[in-house]
Amino acid sequence: MFYHDGKLQYDVKVDKPNPQFAKMLQQAIGGIEGEMKVCLQYLFQAFGARGPEKYRDMLLETGTEEMAHIELLATAVALNLEGATNDLKDEVAKDPFMEQIMGGANPRHILSSGMCAMAVDSSGVPFNGSWVIGTGNLAADMYANVTAESAGRTLATRLWQSTDDKGMKDMLAFLIARDTMHQNQWLAVLEEIGGLEGNHPIPNSFPREKENQYNNYNFLSTHINGESKAKGRWSDGKSIDGKGEFTFEKAKPLGRKPNLGRPHPNAYAQKEQMKANPSMAESAINKMRND
Repeated sequence: MFYHDGKLQYDVKVDKPNPQFAKMLQQAIGGIEGEMKVCLQYLFQAFGARGPEKYRDMLLETGTEEMAHIELLATAVALNLEGATNDLKDEVAKDPFMEQIMGGANPRHILSSGMCAMAVDSSGVPFNGSWVIGTGNLAADMYANVTAESAGRTLATRLWQSTDDKGMKDMLAFLIARDTMHQNQWLAVLEEIGGLEGNHPIPNSFPREKENQYNNYNFLSTHINGESKAKGRWSDGKSIDGKGEFTFEKAKPLGRKPNLGRPHPNAYAQKEQMKANPSMAESAINKMRND
């Protein structure tokens, strides 16, 4: 169950409304780096969490905090849209070149949402639930969360740099600080459950003897001309998980060229396709007959 007390997590002030900046803020709401992604990611990870209860509670509480961040940004969008004049609204409603008239603002903020935020990115693309990662593997999810917070913090710093509005800079500085905390929070989970050596390879529950032992620490270079420069910590020395030694090798094909059978008659491919080379099985049969 979720509750709301009507108050913002942090104060939101806009010194000078700016519809163009409102459009930019939409990326931090509904974009792939935005708060809707991390909110739903942490909550769905929590909903399906198995194991020690503390991890479920932590994810639930942080996911709920991200709801508050969506609210902050939605409020900021609405306050920035109060700068759109009535004359501008009238022109947008009738002029086909509304994007140019609005100087880069989002016309849907006027036409669709009534001067409010939407669940879209800065280009107006709706939020996509397929961005939400929840694998059921705690370590894998924590790495996904670190990546999400890193991308979100990068976006927030770019937004901070893009405005001179003191109120907006103050709100974004708060969000940047929370991103700092959350990055460290997910890394702390990884440290607590085993660190680099204990967690890796993920999942650490798969029997190591069942994986291909020759290729598990071998960097394969696909560079064809001259000497590859792709050499570093990953190509020589002890592996990061401490369970092997890195090696470097020129990649070479280990399999044969694929030779697929003819199209199925009911698939209605073209007649010319029906004359394709015989499958490997057919080739073997023909060879036996010829012998």
